[in-house]
Amino acid sequence: MNNSVWMKLTSNFVSRLTATALAVGLTTSAFAVTPKRKTTKKAAVVKVITKAAPRAVPATATAKKRRVWVQTWDEPTYKDSTVGDVFEGEDPIVRRAAVEALGPLNGAVVVVDPESGRVLSMVNQHLALGGGFQPCSTIKIPVAIAGLKEGLVERINPIKFFRKGSPDLTDAIAFSSNYYFANLGIKLGYEKVSYYTHLFGYGEKAGLGIVGEHAGYFPPAPPKNGGMGMLTSFGEEISQTPLELAGVMTALANGGTLYWLQYPKSQEEVHNFQPQIKRRLDIGRLIPDVKPGMRGAVEFGTARRAKQEEEIFGKTGTCSEGKTHLGWFGSFHEGNGRKLVVVVMLTGGRPSIGPLASGVAGDVYRRLTSEGFFRTTTPLTPATILPGQMTYR
Repeated sequence: MNNSVWMKLTSNFVSRLTATALAVGLTTSAFAVTPKRKTTKKAAVVKVITKAAPRAVPATATAKKRRVWVQTWDEPTYKDSTVGDVFEGEDPIVRRAAVEALGPLNGAVVVVDPESGRVLSMVNQHLALGGGFQPCSTIKIPVAIAGLKEGLVERINPIKFFRKGSPDLTDAIAFSSNYYFANLGIKLGYEKVSYYTHLFGYGEKAGLGIVGEHAGYFPPAPPKNGGMGMLTSFGEEISQTPLELAGVMTALANGGTLYWLQYPKSQEEVHNFQPQIKRRLDIGRLIPDVKPGMRGAVEFGTARRAKQEEEIFGKTGTCSEGKTHLGWFGSFHEGNGRKLVVVVMLTGGRPSIGPLASGVAGDVYRRLTSEGFFRTTTPLTPATILPGQMTYR
């Protein structure tokens, strides 16, 4: 094509485009021929829009251009979680560490001595003892115990579900594999999952005579939303209180004894404290197969924010229940001869997730370590944990 033909076609195209522009209210300068220069598509669009003459813009067009984020959560992410707490019988060092670690977050922290079942501190007692929440992925620990007990899984051997390979149990716990636990739940079936989770205390009160405590809930049949897969990967239709999860972690930390959790409300009750066993679980030989995954969650998995020099074993959980976001972390520490259970549950908006909950628990452990809480060689008795008689160093 020669130059004269090209110039003629270009002139006709510009003329038609200019006429169209005038018809819709644009100035001709928007299409003026300018020297070529490097520009982005975004900049070019802005140039045309800014040179447009004023005109009415449909409401739908404005809505597409301006995306406004709207809060859809029923619960606030931040609030004073200590309001209404009664803590005269708590360990003051543990209480201070738990309150400072939780900070302004909307949540609960429960700290328990797994060798006796004594609740050392419970921050946000209304939340910790209330109607309960969906356990999210923390349900995977009892399901793992059930799978091991029934011989369906082994810690170091990957298993296959429907011709598709899967990680081994350690990685499945550490990275919280929904696929693994959904299919394990299907293989176990409702009756076995219900049996083992009830042994751990699901669907019943965890505490002994604790005022204001509500029992959790376990569905009488597989949930309509997702069946066994959702039940054993997300805890669908299950209601769990932070105190109940503390009971589960206590049994894992001490080798299988499920204590009635007791919460002294005065120094007299602390002095007269006596452990009460709820039941003994035959899981001692299975716990070593679950602990590597719980340790892996902290070392390289979903709970890395809890990582520190001492060994921490834990499991995160993240999900939404209605318009409330939930973040769980159940854990225990067994360094320097003293064991401790820390459970954190966060609720609110988008930040309320399991990894953040693990960070809160990790902060509790770090604060207690700095206080010398775990450096003790004296056997724990009610007398040794009285304020003023503490033998933490």
